[in-house]
This record gives sequence, C-alpha cells and structure tokens, in this order.
Amino acid sequence: MYETIQTPFNYGGLTLKNRIIFAPTTFGLSDEDYFEKIRRIAAGGCAMIIVGDVPVGKSHFGKSLFDKKGFAFYEKVIGIAHDNDCKVCAQLHQSDSNIKAMLKYVPGVLTKRISMQELRPLLNNEVAPYITNMPHKKVKEITSAFGTAAVLAKKAGFDMIQIHGDRMCGSFSSSIYNHRTDEYGGTAENRARVSAVREKLPDMPIDYKLAVRQENPHYGNAGVIEDELKVFVPMLEKAGVTSFHVTLANHSDLENTIPPKNHPYFGEPGCFLKFCDEVRQYTNLPSCGVGGLTDPDFVEKQLADGRIQCAAMSRQLLADPDWVNKLKDGHADQIHRCVRCNKKCLGGLMQHQGTHCIYEK
Repeated sequence: MYETIQTPFNYGGLTLKNRIIFAPTTFGLSDEDYFEKIRRIAAGGCAMIIVGDVPVGKSHFGKSLFDKKGFAFYEKVIGIAHDNDCKVCAQLHQSDSNIKAMLKYVPGVLTKRISMQELRPLLNNEVAPYITNMPHKKVKEITSAFGTAAVLAKKAGFDMIQIHGDRMCGSFSSSIYNHRTDEYGGTAENRARVSAVREKLPDMPIDYKLAVRQENPHYGNAGVIEDELKVFVPMLEKAGVTSFHVTLANHSDLENTIPPKNHPYFGEPGCFLKFCDEVRQYTNLPSCGVGGLTDPDFVEKQLADGRIQCAAMSRQLLADPDWVNKLKDGHADQIHRCVRCNKKCLGGLMQHQGTHCIYEK
C-alpha cells in the first residue's frame, strides 16, 4: 500500500526518496528545541524539509546566511537533516513590513492597547504604500539580494532554493498592494518580475511558493488572482523556476492560510489543491500541494491520480513526525492524525509559546 507516496521522484531537478515534504513553518523555539524538532521530522521519513523565512539580507529579527552565526545555524540544520537522509530547501524571504510604519504601533503593543490579533491588519494596511512608494534603486537591490542569498544557501549545503512568493514577492505581484506606475507595476506582466537566482545558480533546482489570491469569496491579499495564473506561471517557468509549491496567498487572517477543520471555506482535506489544478493548466512542471493533508489514503489518491506530484505537510508532521515511516512499516493505523484544531501549533505561536501540538507530552 501507499506505493506512490513511497516512490522516489524527481522534483524539479532534485531526486526525493518519497513524495512527502515538510512545509515551511515558523516555530518560535530556542535553537536547541528547534534542532530537535528538525531531527525528529527528518528521522520520521519525509523526503525534504523546507526551512522557512531564510532572509535575503542581514537580519535583526532572525538567523541570516549573511553573518557567521546565522550561517553556522543553517549548516547545523542541514547536517541534522542530511544525517537522516533528508534533503533541505531554503525558502528565501524578503519581508514586506514597513519598519518605520511599524514603530508607531509599538507604544500601543507595549501598553496592551493593541493586541497581536489587532496588530496584524494594521501592519497589512501599511504594505500597499510601502510597495508602491519603494525607490526604484531599492527594488533592484532586493532583487539582486535574492541571487546573493541563493549562492550562500548553496554554500551552506542546501539542496534546493524556494522563492517565497508571498511577502515581498507576493505583494509586488498583487494589484491590491502594488499601485506603481513604473515597470514594476500596472500590468500582470510588470508585477511578475522575479529574482536573480537563476542567473547566479544556473543548475540549482528552484521551487516557487506560488501564492494564489481567491475571489468569490475573497481570501488572501498578496499573490496573484486565479485569472492571472496564465500570465505568472509561464513567466516564472521561463525565468528558471523548476517546480511550484502552490497555496493560498497570505495577508489576511492566519486561520485562512492555516485553516482549522471548522473553517467556513477551507475545512476539507486538500483545501488548497484546487489551485494546483489551475496551475497545471499552464505548465508541465511538478507541483506540490498543501492544505489539510493528513489522511494517507487521501494523499495517496491525489498523488496516484497525478493531481499533485508531492504533498507538503506541517501540522500533520508536528502531530506525528513518523507519518512516513509508519506507512512504510505497515502501521498506518498507529498514526496520530492532526485534527486541525490549531490550539498548540498556530495558537502556541500566537501566544509566544512556540509551535507545538496537542499530542506532545
């Protein structure tokens, strides 16, 4: 059983031992606790871990490839994964947060007049003027920085690069946030500018986190609307992307992009796979689906039918890092199924307690 899940696959130029990928996840943990999470997930049998939000420049808020300590941190993460026969992908990320605008909310947060839930939409409201008014020189600098970061990621030992198509890239792609009148705004073609990674690394597999904005009903604000996929997907392929990680665009409530089981629209298993169906109309490159993928029978069918080529999970592999190994050993009945309650994963992160799971002791 589960032959397709367990079959090796060439995902955009990188051979994976099976079809299961750990999706990029923010943990909010100490370094040692984070290393242990990575070790357990890698040892559990998944084929690749995507390390989320790797900055494309120096960072005051997280680990960066551009400084000695951060570079060593990523080397250790890669070493832990490789020791467990697991590939590692660096999700290159540029924040679209307007730091100067954020400062005006600091007093309210410190005095608790503004909650973290209230802060998110306030910051999202600052994205459009930030993107629209960004100097042309800075746009070019950020674009170039993706290439430089990719070179450092390869040097550190990452097996694949993923461009974070949400955040800065997604906001530039979004007509909601991008109101520019120069060559970086206006038409979908102008908003589809991508990074210089391929120029710097001609042979590196490049995954693209393709953030799709949905209308009717409206979900997500960054990224591209479904009708624009026919423009963006071929342009990204031409620019050197070798695979697509397809999901819902961000910059709305986090429970839309990390939907609980009782979500009014995205409560069903495989809730974002419809976007993969749409992307497949415009490319033959492999796509990775995500969203409520917990049931091995359901995942096997989506893979066997060719609807997706790989399946990405975060909450399910937090609930049971041994998901893949249990299938391999014939113990599917022993899997701890993620119930998509969001209590200790998203809830733990929002409460500054770190990303965990209700199954953890």
